[in-house]
Parts: sequence; C-alpha cells; structure tokens
Amino acid sequence: MTCIAAVVCDNVVYMGADSVGVAGYNLVVRADQKVFINGEFLIGFTSSFRMGQLLRYAFKPPRFHEDEKDLYAYMVTDFIDAVRACLKGGGYAQKTNEEETGGCFLVGVRGRLFQIEDDYQVGELTCNYNAVGCGEAYALGVLSVTGAIDPDERIRLALSSAEKFSAGVRGPFIVLKK
Repeated sequence: MTCIAAVVCDNVVYMGADSVGVAGYNLVVRADQKVFINGEFLIGFTSSFRMGQLLRYAFKPPRFHEDEKDLYAYMVTDFIDAVRACLKGGGYAQKTNEEETGGCFLVGVRGRLFQIEDDYQVGELTCNYNAVGCGEAYALGVLSVTGAIDPDERIRLALSSAEKFSAGVRGPFIVLKK
C-alpha cells in the first residue's frame, strides 16, 4: 500500500501521500494523513498506520545541535535512537532472531530528504527527490523527468501515475511543505 513522494526545491521539502489503507483485498480511503509535520520534520510513512500514528503523536524528536555534529550524523544516531524508542514504547517495533525492525518512511528537514528503512538505516539520495511504497517506481519515473515544473505539481503527477498503475495507491492526495 501507499505512495509517498518528495522533492527538495530551493531548500524547501515538498512531500505528498495518497490516502488509502490496504489489507489483502480490502481497500479503504482513510481520513488520517500519511504525511504530516512534527516539529521541524516533515514525515511521510508507509508500512503501517500504527507506525505513522506513533511518529506523529508520540515521537518527540531530539534537538539537533549543529555545532556538535552534522545533520546526517544526527539522523543516523540521535534521531534513529529516538524513533526506535518511540516505536518500542508504542508496541510497534518487532524483534525476530535478535533483529529489530520498524518501518519505512521519508523525513524532510532543513532542506534535506532522508529515507528510513525498516532496519533503521538512513539513506539520502544524490538527486533532489525520492519515493517509497508500492507506487515508488511509478512516482520515481515521473519525478525523474519533471524537474522543470513546480514541485507541488511534480508530486501530484507522481502520485497520479502511481495511482494509475498500482492497485495500492488512491487519492485524494495530500501535499505539504516544510
């Protein structure tokens, strides 16, 4: 389920999401959004609505002190440590054979875009866009060829393409920026 698409333009992160929840053959359009702002962070999630609820309402991002470390180092250490604690405390994190897993989501902060994977690795692409979810490939295709247009419109086109070709993506689409 899901497509989250994001673009960085002029040091602003734009992020959009679809609105569907899918379980097996069941599909429902949900009112709770997959993209939201938590402090200085713009977050868009896939994987589980429970994970998204915890990231939105229970997660308290630790303060970033740029005089102590760079933003990527902060994301890999302080930010992820706080995410892991939040997901554990909320009963979402899973542990199998001593391996802890969470879920996949995008994070925009201070004009940069990060992808968090279910093993808590932090990725940052060399391009100014990214997408996750079952509609990821369709969205990335559109984002790769639409660099000259408005970022909000790029995201809406990417999500529309994902909706057209993926059974797990449906509007309405929500686009935020931070």
